[in-house]
Amino acid sequence: MELAKSAGKKQNKTMTINQNKVVSVNYHLSSHIENEVPELVEQTSKEQPFTFIFGVGQLIPDFEKNLLDKKTGDKFDFKVTPENGYGLSDETMMPKIPKEAFNVDGVFDAERVKEGEELMMNDADGNELMGFVQEIGDDYVIMDFNHPLADHNLHFVGEVLDVREATAEELDHGHVHGPGGHHHH
Repeated sequence: MELAKSAGKKQNKTMTINQNKVVSVNYHLSSHIENEVPELVEQTSKEQPFTFIFGVGQLIPDFEKNLLDKKTGDKFDFKVTPENGYGLSDETMMPKIPKEAFNVDGVFDAERVKEGEELMMNDADGNELMGFVQEIGDDYVIMDFNHPLADHNLHFVGEVLDVREATAEELDHGHVHGPGGHHHH
């Protein structure tokens, strides 16, 4: 039994990251806007790694490009510019919305709508959008629907923990199942 276990591990060690592989990484991500001090944004652990299917278009392309052809145990340390990360801020994503749109039972919801607060809203097509309250005026609220990391330089430092083939079901669903992945309830 022990022999079979180690044989499986050895096989994984030579498997390289490429299209449709399930990849588990442990990393810390820091970000900064030009000329500012970097801040830790996200940190995974070996116990709770970030696990994803490589190449299905759900991640920043530069994140995947920097992991391509790495193997279990390989370390990584790379930076992603705003243009290749979450983009640059777009003024059209900061609309001035009439204050009455934030009314609950005819009264402005001052309890939830505060500068800096994150709010879930729906666009004209009913799509949910996460935005931040930027400014509250007498008759308007300016919301910012840009990604919170727009304009940020990203710095990823970490290690590849595992690389394996994705199952047909995972590829069909577009996400990882089981440990470190998505669970259906």
